[in-house]
Amino acid sequence: MSKSIKTLLAVSLVAFVAACAQQEEVVYVEPEPIPAEPTYNKY
Repeated sequence: MSKSIKTLLAVSLVAFVAACAQQEEVVYVEPEPIPAEPTYNKY
Protein backbone atom coordinates (compact mmCIF):
# COMPACT_ATOMS: atom_id res chain seq x y z
CA MET A 1 0.00 0.00 0.00
CA SER A 2 1.14 3.50 -0.59
CA LYS A 3 2.04 5.80 2.27
CA SER A 4 -0.94 8.11 1.65
CA ILE A 5 -3.43 5.22 1.83
CA LYS A 6 -1.91 4.01 5.11
CA THR A 7 -2.08 7.53 6.52
CA LEU A 8 -5.69 7.97 5.44
CA LEU A 9 -6.63 4.60 6.92
CA ALA A 10 -4.92 5.45 10.23
CA VAL A 11 -6.63 8.84 10.48
CA SER A 12 -10.04 7.39 9.71
CA LEU A 13 -9.50 4.62 12.28
CA VAL A 14 -8.58 7.16 14.95
CA ALA A 15 -11.64 9.27 14.08
CA PHE A 16 -13.90 6.20 14.25
CA VAL A 17 -12.55 5.16 17.66
CA ALA A 18 -12.89 8.72 18.97
CA ALA A 19 -16.50 8.92 17.79
CA CYS A 20 -17.40 5.60 19.40
CA ALA A 21 -15.69 6.48 22.68
CA GLN A 22 -17.80 9.58 23.35
CA GLN A 23 -19.74 9.24 26.57
CA GLU A 24 -23.05 10.82 27.39
CA GLU A 25 -22.95 13.89 29.55
CA VAL A 26 -23.82 13.00 33.13
CA VAL A 27 -26.41 15.33 34.66
CA TYR A 28 -26.67 15.47 38.42
CA VAL A 29 -30.01 16.58 39.85
CA GLU A 30 -29.99 17.79 43.42
CA PRO A 31 -32.96 16.51 45.41
CA GLU A 32 -35.27 19.15 46.82
CA PRO A 33 -34.69 19.80 50.50
CA ILE A 34 -37.33 18.26 52.73
CA PRO A 35 -39.08 21.02 54.66
CA ALA A 36 -39.51 20.51 58.38
CA GLU A 37 -43.07 19.94 59.45
CA PRO A 38 -44.53 22.86 61.38
CA THR A 39 -44.95 22.38 65.08
CA TYR A 40 -48.00 23.73 66.82
CA ASN A 41 -47.87 24.78 70.47
CA LYS A 42 -51.08 25.27 72.37
CA TYR A 43 -49.35 26.91 75.30
